Amino acid sequence: MRFDEFQEFRQQQLSASPSLVDAAETNVYRALAPLRPEPPTDLRTVHRCDLARAWLRRFDLPQELSGRAMVCRGVRHGLGVVFRWLHAVRARLWLPSDVYPVYFELARAAGLAPASYPTLPEPALPKSPADDRPEYLLLANPSKPLGRYLSDAECAAVMSWLRDSPHRRLLIDSVYDLGAPFAAGTRRLLDTGRAVLLHSVTKGWLWPRTFGVVLLGAGEAELAEMFRADPPTQAQLRLADRLLTEHSDVPQQVVAELAGRAERLFDRLPAEVLGAIPTASRMCPGNYFFPAEIPADTLRREHGLLALPVSVFGRSSWSGSILSSLSDDFGPLTQLIDTVPAKAPGQYDRRGTDRKSPGCQE
Repeated sequence: MRFDEFQEFRQQQLSASPSLVDAAETNVYRALAPLRPEPPTDLRTVHRCDLARAWLRRFDLPQELSGRAMVCRGVRHGLGVVFRWLHAVRARLWLPSDVYPVYFELARAAGLAPASYPTLPEPALPKSPADDRPEYLLLANPSKPLGRYLSDAECAAVMSWLRDSPHRRLLIDSVYDLGAPFAAGTRRLLDTGRAVLLHSVTKGWLWPRTFGVVLLGAGEAELAEMFRADPPTQAQLRLADRLLTEHSDVPQQVVAELAGRAERLFDRLPAEVLGAIPTASRMCPGNYFFPAEIPADTLRREHGLLALPVSVFGRSSWSGSILSSLSDDFGPLTQLIDTVPAKAPGQYDRRGTDRKSPGCQE
């Protein structure tokens, strides 16, 4: 079931069965809207080089990397540029099959024919032999909907994959890493000198498609020029400057709010369901997707829980499902009271959610 098909199914189920617990919301921007900073109103000029250095400082990365920190409009934009370059150099690309369907859309739009590897119930790296072509593997750390960071053993496996060929490189999507500095596993992979890191203000500051940084490896001058030729607007740069300087604490506010929602989700789960969620996913800061070794149909029929089928995230042979903590079912009580506008009886259910407004994928 694709994302749009599931959204229609979700609305039908919640309308027909008001007692269902909605653990299938995906729109983090709607759920956490009160935390999103307002854009600036001034019209001063902001330079990309200053933002690159500010980003490096925030994540405790060496300032001498500023010439390789390419300012862009977010991870989607960054991947689009990288994928066009990979097509030009005839690179082979591996994408996670069950993380984010947009990865494949962007790759195919760039003329690539990506191969895939699964991440659920745990990452399984490709085993195809290397050849003389450039070969890139995209991974997310932390990974969604796996809901956790790569383990030490998984990082070691990735590094072994790199060592098998001098032509292999990594693309690391760190958009879900809300801490600073980046996770230890991400830093280990960066230290190989064979990784491109992608990050943005999308999750930590709740501003999608606005500002990001792609930290390139050494010797990628042609790719750097492609980024310099396709910059964000001054309005986007001004917003990024404000987020990094005046609102540096917002990512931790997001983490705290998501931790509260996760606890309220866990409090609603039967012991059998809670036990089916891996501990690492339950403990990951800023996580709101929780994989469970129980099919979505079973959760709905036997436990009154509306969960996401894995197919929403892409192709997968895993039979489990994904529980989300983003719906108003798990929001603070004061938020539910304060955000429900006056409407005619019957237009809202017990959760104060307008079921005519479908969620949207991140």
